[in-house]
Amino acid sequence: MNRSSLLALSLALGLSGCTSGPINASWPFNSGSSEKATEVAVQVPPLLYALFQDHEVLQRDKPIHIWGTAKPADTVTVSLAGETAAATVDVDGKWEAVLPPLKAGGPYELTASSSSGQMQTNKDVLIGDVYLCSGQSNMEFPLRLASNYDADLNSASNPNIRLLHVERFSSATPRTTFGAAAEWSVTSPQTAKEFSAACYFFGRDLQPAVNVPIGLVEDAWGGSVIEAWLSDKTLQDVGGYEGELAVLHNYVTDPKAALEKWRKVTDNWWHEHDPGSAATPAWNSPAFDDSSWPTHMLAGDWEGWGVGALLNFDGTAWFRKTITLTAEQAKGAATLALGPVDDVDTTWVNGVEVGGQLGWDTPRVYTIPAGTLHEGKNLIAVGVLDLGAGGGIWGPATDKTLALADGTTIRLDTPWRYHISADIAQTGPMPSAPWLDASGLTMLYNGMITPLGHIGLKGIVWYQGESNTWEPEKYGKLLKSLIGSWRDKFGKDLPFLNVQLPNYGPHSTVPTDSQWAELREQQRLVANEVPNSGLAVTIDLGEPDFIHPTDKQDVGARLALLAEHLVYGMNVVASGPTPVTAVRKRNTVAISFAHTDSGLLTYENNRPVSFQVCDKARRCRFVDAKQNKDTIDLDVTHIRDAAMVRFCWADSPICNIYNGYDLPAVPFELPITDATRRRK
Repeated sequence: MNRSSLLALSLALGLSGCTSGPINASWPFNSGSSEKATEVAVQVPPLLYALFQDHEVLQRDKPIHIWGTAKPADTVTVSLAGETAAATVDVDGKWEAVLPPLKAGGPYELTASSSSGQMQTNKDVLIGDVYLCSGQSNMEFPLRLASNYDADLNSASNPNIRLLHVERFSSATPRTTFGAAAEWSVTSPQTAKEFSAACYFFGRDLQPAVNVPIGLVEDAWGGSVIEAWLSDKTLQDVGGYEGELAVLHNYVTDPKAALEKWRKVTDNWWHEHDPGSAATPAWNSPAFDDSSWPTHMLAGDWEGWGVGALLNFDGTAWFRKTITLTAEQAKGAATLALGPVDDVDTTWVNGVEVGGQLGWDTPRVYTIPAGTLHEGKNLIAVGVLDLGAGGGIWGPATDKTLALADGTTIRLDTPWRYHISADIAQTGPMPSAPWLDASGLTMLYNGMITPLGHIGLKGIVWYQGESNTWEPEKYGKLLKSLIGSWRDKFGKDLPFLNVQLPNYGPHSTVPTDSQWAELREQQRLVANEVPNSGLAVTIDLGEPDFIHPTDKQDVGARLALLAEHLVYGMNVVASGPTPVTAVRKRNTVAISFAHTDSGLLTYENNRPVSFQVCDKARRCRFVDAKQNKDTIDLDVTHIRDAAMVRFCWADSPICNIYNGYDLPAVPFELPITDATRRRK
C-alpha cells in the first residue's frame, strides 16, 4: 500500500452534513529537526491555565479549583473576592489551589503570584452559573445562521452572559491542555455571531430568570458520534470496542502499522457487506461487464439527479469509467482527483486499490503507482457508501481529473456508468477508524473535554444523535454512559439537559420503520430513567430537507424552561404532554398523559393525528383518535392483538398535540395493557 493511500485512510471529516478537521498526529516520516544552532527566546508560561482569563465566569456555591504552571517547589498564592488559597508547585511544574465557595457576584480580579516573583491578574471575573454545551453540528450551528439573526444578534449585549468557545481539537490520548484556542468573551454582537445559537439562546432566556451571571462553554464538533465524546475507560466498560481501542492504542505508537491494520478492516467490510465487492467478477474488476449500466455526469448529490431509485437512497453504489491511454501516457505514476465523495469511498484503478476515505466534503486525491496504468483501456472504479442525507461523487464535474506523468491532464467530466449495490439497511454502517476526529473513539473527549480539568459547572446541555441514528438501541446505552462518566468528572448528579432530535427526512403516507424515531425514543427513555435529567422536545422545529434547522430560538427557550424547573426548582411548565399509560377497553385504547397543563390542545385539526397501533409482530397502521379531556382515545375496533401505540413515529411526522403552554407532546412508543386482564 503506497504512502498516499495510507495518508488517505488517516484523513476524515464529519458524517453527512457536518465538517471536521485534520487528524492531530504527525506522520512518522522526516522529523523536521534542524542541526542549526539558533538562539530562541525562552518564554515563561503564564501562571494561570488557559481556562482562566479576563471575563471568565467561575461556578458559585462550589469550591473553586484554580491551577496552572510555575517553577517547581515554588508556592503560588491565588486571591479572589477577599478569599485566598495557596499551593506548592510539584516537580512537573504544576500546581492547583482550591478557593472556598463564593456567592454570585462580581466583577472581581483573580490574582496569582509565585514565590519566585511571577504574577498574573485576570480582570472582570464573575461568579455565577456555568453550563457546558456540547454535541454535534446543531449545537455548533452559529448564531449568524439562525432564523431572524439580525434582530437577535443586534440585541446580544448582556454583560452578565459570558461565552467560552473551545476550538475543535482531537487527540488519540488524553490532554491536560487545550490544543487550540479557548477564549472567554463578554456577550456582544461581535462575540456572539459565531457562537453556538442553541447555547446562546439558552443562556439569553435563562439569565434574566435566575438573575445571576451565566457562563456558557461551547465545546462541540459537527458530525461527531457519541463514541468520540466518551473516555477510553467508559468505552471499555460499555464493551464491544476492545478491538478498535487496541488499534487506537497502536496508532499512538505506530501510525503506519495501525493504518495498515485498519485498511484490512475496511477491505473486509466492503467484501462482507457490499454485493458489488463480493460479486464474481467484482465490480471493481476490469473483467466485469458494465455495458448494461446507465450513465450520468458526476455532479451534485445523486438525490438531485432525477433518478427515482436514488431520490432517497442511502447505501452503496458503484461508478465506473474507462480511459484509453497511449503507451507514453501510461508510463510513471499518476494522480486521480475525484472531488468530494459523500460519505465513504473505495477507489480502484485496473483492479488495484489506490485509496479510500471517510468524509462527506473531503476532496479525494489519490496517487496511482507507476505500473498500474497500461496502454489501451484503463478502468477507474469507485465504490461509494452514503450514510445519510446527500450521497455520491459530488462537486463540480470539472474537479474530476486524471493527471499523468507526462504532464497530460485528462478531464473526467463526461458520463460515468453507475449501479446501485445495496441499501444501508442491508449493509449497515461501516466502522470508522478509531483515530478519526469526529467519528472515532475518545478523540474529542481527549482533545476537548479533558482539557476542561476541574472546571465548576451548574449543568450540561447536550445536542447530538444525528450521527448515531444507525444504532438507536446502542445509542441509549452510550448516552447513559456519557452522562455517568461526565458526572464523574464534573460533579455527581450534575443536571443533564438533552435536546431530542427534531423532524428530518421525507414525509410518509404509511407507517414505516424510522431510525430517527427509534433514536428519539431512546432519548426519551434515558431522560425518564436517569435522575436529574430532562428532555427538550423539538419534533416541531425541524425541516424535512435540512438537517440543520435554523429555529434555534425555540430550542434555547425550551432548554431554559427545563433548567428553570429542573436546576432551580422554579414553578414553571417545562414539558409538553408525556405518556403515562395506554390501556385497552374493548374497542378503545385510552392514552393518559402527564404535563397537560391547561389541558391538551390539538392544533389545526379537531382530532389528534399521527397515532399508530402495532400488533405483536410490529405490523403497524394509522388509527383514528379523538380527545377526551386529558386523554386520547384510539379506535382499535379491527385490531384484535393490538400490542403497542406509537405517536409521531416517523422521520418527519406531523404532530399536533400540545399543552396550554405551546409545548409539544413527546414522540413515544408505549405498550398497551388490557383493562380486563389487569383487573384479574
